[in-house]
Amino acid sequence: MSLSYSKKVSPTWLAPALAWVASSRLQLQVFAASLALVILPVFVQAPLVRYFPWVSLAITPFWLGLGTWMMQRPKGHLWGDLIVGFGWIWLTGSLYWGWFRWEPVMHLPIEALGLPIALVCLRQGWGRVGSYFFLGSLLGTAVTDLYINWMHLFPSWRQLMLTSPDLAPLVLRTASASLESDVAACRAIVLVIFLLVATAIALTTSRQLAWWAFGGAVFSTLIVDGLFFLTAALA
Repeated sequence: MSLSYSKKVSPTWLAPALAWVASSRLQLQVFAASLALVILPVFVQAPLVRYFPWVSLAITPFWLGLGTWMMQRPKGHLWGDLIVGFGWIWLTGSLYWGWFRWEPVMHLPIEALGLPIALVCLRQGWGRVGSYFFLGSLLGTAVTDLYINWMHLFPSWRQLMLTSPDLAPLVLRTASASLESDVAACRAIVLVIFLLVATAIALTTSRQLAWWAFGGAVFSTLIVDGLFFLTAALA
């Protein structure tokens, strides 16, 4: 009788714990997917858009269409939502890096073209995860641009975008040398702490998946910027 009783009670007792584990696993998956979707364009879109900008731009409807299609299916809704947000990032990245990459002042305004769409979606209660993912990515972009402007590296940015690939390492070395100072290090630490705090707040304030997508996008900025500055230092 006691064995029968335990079989009836155990699933009920374990249900909250199992639900919490499943929820936590999904949060980590969303966080990891957000990281990957921000880092992916660095290795895939960047070389594509430099030589074939129209191809990169033409891929945008594929991402948006795929995401919308997946959102219409219960099992794919979450990931489709995230892909739609990624589609807006792909679109703005294609526009900037394809035709305006030599002008750093235009970077943030073009990357922010999807901002009204994200805000409208949030107001309408549609695409919450993808919209928060886009907002997190945009915040990371703003912080990166702030540091580059803070360190007066816009001229180096323009020179890097306009120079030939053979001379790019020289430009990177020059830019890297200008960052070898206590002022540059202190400013970098301030912004790194800001991004870490923003990520921590997103992950601890709420268990909602939208916030984990936001946190993953923000945290990915540290990885992308770290790879860029490492490349500059080793150039």
